[in-house]
Formats: sequence, C-alpha cells, structure tokens
Amino acid sequence: MQITNKNDLDNFSKLNVLVIDDNRLIHDFLKHILFNLGFKAVRCAENAYHGLRLCEETNFQVIICSFNVKSDKDGFHLLEELKFKGYVNKTTILIFLSSETKESLVNSIVELQPDDFWVKPLLPKTVIERIKYTLDIKKHLFTLYKAIAEGEHSKVIYYAERFLLDKTLIKYHANIQRMKGEALINLLEYKTAELFFRELQSQYRYAWVSLGYVKALLKQGKMDEIKHLLTTLVNKPDTRFAMHDLLAQYYMEQGNYELAYEEIIKATKLAPRNIERNKKSWDLARLNHDHFGQYIATKNIAINAKNSIHDSPVLLLNVIRSGIDLACTITDESSNKVLAETDKFIHQLEHEYKDASLFKEQIIIVKARLYNVRNQKNKAERLIEAHISLRPSESVEDNLDKVKVFHELGMREEAFSLLKAVKNQVVGDSLTSEVLSKYVEQEIDERAEINFTPKQLNSMAVEFFQKNKLLPALKSVLQALQLAPRNIKLLFSLLKILIVMKQRDEINAEQIILACDAIEKLEKANLDDQKLQVFTGLKLRWEPEKLINEHI
Repeated sequence: MQITNKNDLDNFSKLNVLVIDDNRLIHDFLKHILFNLGFKAVRCAENAYHGLRLCEETNFQVIICSFNVKSDKDGFHLLEELKFKGYVNKTTILIFLSSETKESLVNSIVELQPDDFWVKPLLPKTVIERIKYTLDIKKHLFTLYKAIAEGEHSKVIYYAERFLLDKTLIKYHANIQRMKGEALINLLEYKTAELFFRELQSQYRYAWVSLGYVKALLKQGKMDEIKHLLTTLVNKPDTRFAMHDLLAQYYMEQGNYELAYEEIIKATKLAPRNIERNKKSWDLARLNHDHFGQYIATKNIAINAKNSIHDSPVLLLNVIRSGIDLACTITDESSNKVLAETDKFIHQLEHEYKDASLFKEQIIIVKARLYNVRNQKNKAERLIEAHISLRPSESVEDNLDKVKVFHELGMREEAFSLLKAVKNQVVGDSLTSEVLSKYVEQEIDERAEINFTPKQLNSMAVEFFQKNKLLPALKSVLQALQLAPRNIKLLFSLLKILIVMKQRDEINAEQIILACDAIEKLEKANLDDQKLQVFTGLKLRWEPEKLINEHI
C-alpha cells in the first residue's frame, strides 16, 4: 500500500498528479490550471489500461479520474482495481469527473468515497477553488486519513478527539466527526456510536449523521425506535439508497430473508455497478424462489463486471444456469425465449472466452439440463453417463448445478449425496455464507420432498385435472408453487382447481384459506390486461355474490 508523504502536501511541486480521461481537451485544460498552481509532475492517460500502467510505475498523490472512460472500463471499475492493487487509499487525493449526474451514477461514485466530485463542463475558477480546498483538508487531517488507510480505527478516535480540541481546526470539525463516527461503527461500539450521532443531530444536518445514527441503532436491533425516521430517510434522494442498503443488511442479520430481498433489489437499482450487492441479490433471489430475479441478478453481474477485476467466464456460466432454472419454472411457451437466450450464452462462452476449455464438465451439465427441459431425457442421460463424475468439485456452484441435473434425471441418491458434500463446503460466519447455507438446506428439504420441476408438476396437474382427479392435481400445483411461488399461471391453476372443488362441495377450511391467499397474491401482482381479465373471471367464479354486490 502506497502511503502519501504528509510533507509533500505542503508543496504542490512535489506531488505526482494523474489525470485519466478519454478527452484530450480535458488533459490540456487541467494541465494548464495545475501548472499555474505550481504542480510540475502531471501525467495523463486516455484509458483505464494506460492509467493502471502509469500507477505501476509512479506513486501518484493526486488522481483525477473521469467516470466516463469508455474505451475499456468505466471510472467505477478502474477505481475498484486501483484500490485492490494498493495504488489508491485514504491518503490519496481522489477526484471524480463526470458529465452525468443521474442518481444511479452518483450513488455508485459516493460508494467509492472520493474526496471530491466535479461535474463537467469544468470552470477554471471552480477547479482552482476545489483542488485547493481538497488538498487543504487532506493536509490538515492527514494523520486521520493515514490511520483509516492502515485500518487503525482506535487511532482514528484518539486523533479525532485531540483534533476536536484544536480551535484552529474548527472548519474541519464536521469531517473529523464523520471519521470518528465511522471508526466507532467499525469497532462495533454501537451504543457509543448511537449516543455520538444523536448528539451530532442537533449540530449538523448532513445525511451521514442520520445514516450513522440509524446504523448504530439497527446494529443493536432497535428498529422500533426509529421507524418514523426510517420512513423519512427512505424517501429522501440523498439517503434512500444508503437506507435500502442498511435495511437489507439488517433484515439479513435478523434472518428475515424476504424483506432483505425486497430492500436489496431497491438498493441495487439505485447503485447497479456494485458486484457484491448484485451477488447478495442473486443469493436472496434463490432463497426466495424468485427465478426471474435470479436470472436478472446474474445477468447484471456479468454486464457490470465486464472488463473489471471481477470479470470471469464463471459469471456467464451462472447466467446460463439461472436461465435453465427459470425455464424449468415457466409453464407456457415463453420458456422458449429464455432457452434461446441460454443457447446464445453457451455459444458465447464456448467461442469468446479463451478459458472455456477449463469449464468442459460444467458446459456438459448445462447442455444435459437443456436437453431435459426440452423433453429430450435420453440425450441428457447419455451425456451425464459418459462424461460426468459423481465426485464433488471445489466449486459450490458447480456442485449445485450437478445436483440439479442428477435430481432432474431421477438420480436421487447421487443428488442427495452431493448436496451433503455441498453443505460441508459452505463455511464462514459472514452473512453471505449464512444465506448460501440456508439455500443449501432449503434445497436438501425440497429435493427430498419434491421429485419434479415446476414445469413438470404443472403438466401433471393439468393431466390430473382433465381426468377429474382434483386432489392429485391440487397436490401437484402446491408442490410447483413451493418451488415457484411467484408463477402467475400456477396461481391461476390453483384457483381453478379450488373453484371446482368448491362447486362440488368438496372443499375444506384449509383449502379455502389457500384460495384466499392466492387471490391476495394475484391482487398484489402486476398483471397485464389479459391476465387481469382471467383473474377477474376466476374471482367471479370463486365469490360471485361478493363481486356482484361490489359492482352494485
């Protein structure tokens, strides 16, 4: 890790500056201003690759980076890589440039915590004022920044308390207080942090004060004390993204994975580039049986990781797997579109990635699963028998996909044996490990109870219904809904079966509750005109008297 020398901050001529922007006019504009201010060593790069190469050669104390570096990777991914490789830390003066100010981009930039954010077009006077002010803060609070860079949170608190007693630093007190509050949170001193941020609320109106206070209380499980404040912060543009992220974390810690998923979806939409957040969304989608959400999350990961340090053929492989999972839950012809997309992704994986040969077994498994979902079971069985080992691999995701193909082909013992091995693989005390462990447990339970995919179960239910076997039809639909609870057509099928049972006076109290629950879910769903018409007809058949009275 390259730590800036504090003494260099007193003399602009000793500072190395790097400007990364794909516009040479910006290079010339900034070099002119910086030279006039006394900077002498200013290097420029037109793309991320060149910027990284320069960072390998030189320790830059000031980096001015455009978010819109379009030739290879954007500024978000570039800064991620600079931090990962140790070229940037809290002692580096980091400034972002952008011509865009849309909320999702600003949220992504704020997450990376630059020292300043300049909006293009740049004005000379503004640049001069902002660069001087930013360097002034970094110089006077350098000891704090250095302690943060080294992960010494106790030192941060020690120096912050000393600096707050210094009247000459009064104009930096807000910055100092923020760093102290973050250090308290990092040290898990949540009660102290709660009192600290509560006192600051009467002094400052900054968003970080309210967010720090909320975080300290949520970490103590004191949700009831701040419900009104949460509502306010979730609706404010400058705090809503951070609030959704905090609430997702809180609900995960509480084991409420359904609410955690709702919040992580909102946070991801507001700051879509963060790969770790997208991975959380994917894990929570799986746990909540949202196969479409799972498919979207894996696609978002693959798209946003392109040309970043996260980029890997494995990400495209996960998209393929999620596409097959989704196709297994779709009960109409629309599954063909997902399968066609999946075929294209497999072709892309095999022909665009040099490392595709390393994924030979994984590609065979997804091809076998595709054969099976297309009712070509014999081809799937031949592929698996000829090429796939029963031994678990080192990858949890590889093993989970192998479990699925075994289970879908009726190889139950092999599937359960492998699932047990997967359960032992999921280790760690992080929330991510906990969610994945919960998902594996769910897979074990459901695959023990249910032997078919939602698509297969729906076909069975239709066949039973046509033969007037209502209870077997009901059982098949309920099992399908256990695996795909958001499937609208399955909810319609459930209602149709229960309507006939009611008309025949063969329905019990538990089944009436099932019908009411299905109606409630469909009322909350975003139905198109055609589905809404079907739903209205089903409600009329279920409770004709109620609907007639409502219309009167």
